Amino acid sequence: MSFAADQSQDQNQAEPTESKARWYAVQVASGCEKRVKANLEQRIKTLDVADRIHQIQIPQAPVVKIRKDGTRKQEEEKVFPGYVLLQMKMEDEVWQAVKNTPNVINFVGAEQQSSYGRRRGHVKPLPLSRSEVERIFKQTQEQEPVVQVNMTVGDKIIVLSGPFKDFEGEVVEVSTERNKLKALLSIFGRETPVELEFNQVEKQS
Repeated sequence: MSFAADQSQDQNQAEPTESKARWYAVQVASGCEKRVKANLEQRIKTLDVADRIHQIQIPQAPVVKIRKDGTRKQEEEKVFPGYVLLQMKMEDEVWQAVKNTPNVINFVGAEQQSSYGRRRGHVKPLPLSRSEVERIFKQTQEQEPVVQVNMTVGDKIIVLSGPFKDFEGEVVEVSTERNKLKALLSIFGRETPVELEFNQVEKQS
């Protein structure tokens, strides 16, 4: 049943068609965000709805990943995995075009109960507020790269450089803000906490 047809079952609950483009969040299958975006871009042309779907975005933010050898690699990571944002006018034809795109699960919104029995109704798409949109895109544009290191408390490490080179120890604290960790190293037979840079150590398998 279409978005508009379902609405028409109850005139009291019917909502006016959006006259202006708003931002909506669409839930998609895990790992399929880029595929959904590409399919939507193709469907926009095929179904001639480019005048009503204005933008398709997958918000991403920079991250710096520390590799095992201590080198760094900057990448873009999805802010909201499993979601794609659309700036669009909510009309039946456009709703159908998005909803029927492969790997699209549903719009984010409020579930409306069926008018009879215990059947579940459809999800009425709800636009994002202006403050939500501003926060999301400000986060992607201004955020400093987040450092990610594949080490946690309890991991065994070996020191690669510095005065404690070749010492082995155990991680007791990780500080991504400072790009450092603290490890217990056996120095002169005693467990001693030592602060080290991420790129000074390697995680032992």
